[in-house]
Amino acid sequence: MNRAVFLDRDGTIIEEKNYLCRVEEVLIFPGAASALARLQKAGFKLFIVSNQSGVGRGYFTLAEVEKVNQHLLGQLGRQGVRFEKIYIAPEAPGMPSRGRKPSAQFLLDARDEFGVDLAQSYMIGDKLIDLECGWNAGVKKCMLVRTGYGAKLERAAADKLGAAAVVDDLSAAAQWILKQT
Repeated sequence: MNRAVFLDRDGTIIEEKNYLCRVEEVLIFPGAASALARLQKAGFKLFIVSNQSGVGRGYFTLAEVEKVNQHLLGQLGRQGVRFEKIYIAPEAPGMPSRGRKPSAQFLLDARDEFGVDLAQSYMIGDKLIDLECGWNAGVKKCMLVRTGYGAKLERAAADKLGAAAVVDDLSAAAQWILKQT
């Protein structure tokens, strides 16, 4: 069985842009690529799990989401980072959805498709739904980064963070995970 790190995209790996749909607006957080490379080197498989409700809301197309994702993969790939798969839930809130976070479905899919041991894996994100997704899947630890919406969530709803680890950014999350292994 493989260990994995599941990551939200916007606000976790890249700056939150409120319905990002243009590659020109992709800004990878400083240190994110090296953090991901360290996790990968330590044997973790990497996955992105992202709600993209702008598609369901009609703000942009799934093709535009794919363009942004391919751009991101290219940028990170130059630094040796490789994702096994990107899972996208394009539905708007309230629409029927198989994988929209907080659903654990995409993590369960990764378990089945890639032999991921969820009990030895991690979920990193900047929203409560990211943490809930990980908790629903039974991952070892969920981590809230203070980038994106994370700091605001920490201030407004600290009582809902449960057993999540709260760290400054993706670099700190990687450091925390690597200390556990």
